[in-house]
Amino acid sequence: MHETDGTREDTGQIRALWAEMARGWAAGDGALFAANFTPDCDFTTVSGDKPAGRDGIEAGHAALFDGPYAGTVLDARVVAVRFLGPGLATVEAESTVSAPDGKPPHHHARTGRRGTDPGAPLADPGVPQHDPRAPHGPADPRGGE
Repeated sequence: MHETDGTREDTGQIRALWAEMARGWAAGDGALFAANFTPDCDFTTVSGDKPAGRDGIEAGHAALFDGPYAGTVLDARVVAVRFLGPGLATVEAESTVSAPDGKPPHHHARTGRRGTDPGAPLADPGVPQHDPRAPHGPADPRGGE
């Protein structure tokens, strides 16, 4: 891991944030997953959505944990930390989501545009589009039968 101008303790605390998110994911707990985000944070999901702060992250992940990502496991790895000043750092992290059997639930990091309208939002063709008002689909997290 690459670090600049920070202490091992600082880096350890940053890594602990990612470990806490992974614990929240493993527990299927949106509140625990989102707990270390600030109320007004900026966050972009793998499908390009931008939930509004901690509350938006919590609500969005709670819906995922109750739906297509139920029972999945997050492996989050901090790859690099760059300290910008006292108490401020950028973090590069990689993550993998796996089903309980260790296989990926689907290709969750691909993005593409649906249709030909250049103003259309990006959509992730690997993530099932889920209407939270609709009943849950098949139990298979990959969306299969």
